[in-house]
Amino acid sequence: MTRLPKIAELTAAASGWGYFLCSRKELRSGKSGHYLALVLQDISGEIKAKVFQDVEALKEEFDAGEFVKLQARGNLFNQRLELVIDKIRRVDIQRDALEGFREEDCIPCAPRPLDEMWQELETRIAGVSSPAVRELLTRVVAKQGDRLRIWPAAQTVHHAYRGGLLEHVLKITESVIFLGDAYGANRDVLVAGAILHDIGKLEELSYGVSTEYSVEGNLIGHITMGAALVRETAREIPDFPHDLQLQIEHLVLSHHGAKALGSPVEPMTVEAFILAAADDLDARIHQVRKHIDADDNEGSFTSFHRRLERVFYKPS
Repeated sequence: MTRLPKIAELTAAASGWGYFLCSRKELRSGKSGHYLALVLQDISGEIKAKVFQDVEALKEEFDAGEFVKLQARGNLFNQRLELVIDKIRRVDIQRDALEGFREEDCIPCAPRPLDEMWQELETRIAGVSSPAVRELLTRVVAKQGDRLRIWPAAQTVHHAYRGGLLEHVLKITESVIFLGDAYGANRDVLVAGAILHDIGKLEELSYGVSTEYSVEGNLIGHITMGAALVRETAREIPDFPHDLQLQIEHLVLSHHGAKALGSPVEPMTVEAFILAAADDLDARIHQVRKHIDADDNEGSFTSFHRRLERVFYKPS
């Protein structure tokens, strides 16, 4: 049997075997009995899959968060591509490596190389003119760097893959510098806000090969935890200006743009308005492009996007 192509290249006519990361697994009830509903991932994306046969036996063969080897075929269900699985088991690292299994092929990752993005982050921090802000960013990155380099920005909504948070941070940093210069805002405060606005997600999200919300993430949330981290780090720096600390904390606390969207306070400085706008824009554009790339509808428009509540035009 042939090997399945990457998820991004799958069609309804595909069949074969392959290696994937099982990010979700649920036992559900259907008209014909129980079945397993899965979400599978590889470096190119994710796809839903189902197991209808031998459910009782196969459900014990693997767990969510594990790499799996499976035999499956493509299927269209409600005009959406999925995989119907005939056989599945957890990966045996040593045995399957001889047949081509590699963990890095099964983990969705940012399109840019992580080392390249990390170098850009270090360059941005080195370019900060305020010694206090530069020290704040240097200390946070020194403590959080191992996770910041690889963490996703979300579980599902946007930049939900390895290196996604760093990719998101860098794009916002680029945007706030451009907008800040256009509106005469404080560039150093904006860069600090861009780099630190989602730093609490390192605690909000638990990440290994799949992403889940932590207990702290559910109970407290990344905005509050991020602001606390900024305050704690600023207080470690001798003579860190109090007003500067407040401005940066405010950017973290207000970056969702409105209380209805989860921010404890709404933007009350020019820099806070710029950061909230840049954050929202990057998240939305990422969702739009992801939806267009994944859409397999014929015609000029995509299927309806539930979160953004619209269809999107697909230029030829």
